[in-house]
Amino acid sequence: MDELIARALQGVDPSAPGAFWLIFGNLMALVPWRSLLWLNVLFVVVGALLGRWRGRWQDGAMWALVLGPIGWIVTVHATRRRKCPPPLPRRGGRGG
Repeated sequence: MDELIARALQGVDPSAPGAFWLIFGNLMALVPWRSLLWLNVLFVVVGALLGRWRGRWQDGAMWALVLGPIGWIVTVHATRRRKCPPPLPRRGGRGG
């Protein structure tokens, strides 16, 4: 933890007026953004494939984009979408 604080405070005077933003920028520079981006792309692709299996690939991709792997569970447990609506019941009898 001390190493993380030292890296966040590197080149920053904590008593300076804009120190918060400099520390925040130093912390954001430590995040592996490229790896997180590719991991998120993987989540969306798998979500779209699961959604395609369930008949709703756009929903699967959307849930995976928003929730990550939890979106896969939402997609798998969602009800299947029908290709066309069910037929309406016919009226019986003459006067109907």
